[in-house]
Amino acid sequence: MIPGQAFRLNPALQGYAAAILQDGADASVLAGELGSVDRLFGTNSRLRAAMSDTAVNAKARKLVVEELLDQKVSDKCRDAVGFAVASVPAPEVPLAVGWLAHRARQVADLHDVTEPALGHSASRERVGGFASAVLADLPVERLEEVEDQLFRFARVVESTSPLRAAMTDGELPAEVKEAVARDILAGKVEPVTERLVAYTIRGGRPRDFVGTLDWLVEKTASIRGWKVARVWSAAEVDLDQEAQLADSLASVTGGRVELQVIVDPALLAGVVVEIGDLRLDATARHRLSQLREHVTFAGWDDRVHGDAQ
Repeated sequence: MIPGQAFRLNPALQGYAAAILQDGADASVLAGELGSVDRLFGTNSRLRAAMSDTAVNAKARKLVVEELLDQKVSDKCRDAVGFAVASVPAPEVPLAVGWLAHRARQVADLHDVTEPALGHSASRERVGGFASAVLADLPVERLEEVEDQLFRFARVVESTSPLRAAMTDGELPAEVKEAVARDILAGKVEPVTERLVAYTIRGGRPRDFVGTLDWLVEKTASIRGWKVARVWSAAEVDLDQEAQLADSLASVTGGRVELQVIVDPALLAGVVVEIGDLRLDATARHRLSQLREHVTFAGWDDRVHGDAQ
């Protein structure tokens, strides 16, 4: 049995485990299967050596172990072990499988498995691991819907001061935040979307709530083979304009691009586009700001004020 703290530094596996173990009725069965796989790793030295071989990449390890377990355990168990062996460095694979079996037994026995607080990147990885599990079998059209729902909810939180204050309050209990989110989302979004929002509250960092939702939007798009471009526009963008902009950005990024458009009249005119680390600012406000800097640096302000005197 592997102590729970052994994998505090593997947040993606924590999140994945949280997702597959949420169904209490299945946890006991899954714990038994994972326990059997853990014992197999413990007794089969050839398997343990193969999975711990640093010359074998993560994708290959995953394929090998999934083929080995196919039709011998449930699909959920097979996929979980595959995720575990691919999510850690090769020498840690037996420990990862052992930790997963131990965590499943904890949940099956109704033990408290509250996750510890993590840093910014690690928290996002933990939520990403959760998302990897719950999004795995969704058809493309539902992935697209979940992506849109996450984006729209993030914008609602971002633009509603009381809601944003509640969701980013580190002192407010997660249960209260989850209840608020459920009241807002109930009957309006996919059940998967509700699960992702709830785990973002529980497994992410409070002050990064909106940022983590936006990160999930990008993750969902990447599963579909798309990149997300966030577009802030001073005016409404019609379908033809969206299509032209998407085509232009696709030629820049070398892949299909999906637009998430936010209308912001304060920009005066034009658009701001963000794709990952790439930022393009073609707004009137930006050009005015540049002009103001030029005027100041050129000393025009001094001359104008001098003439006025």
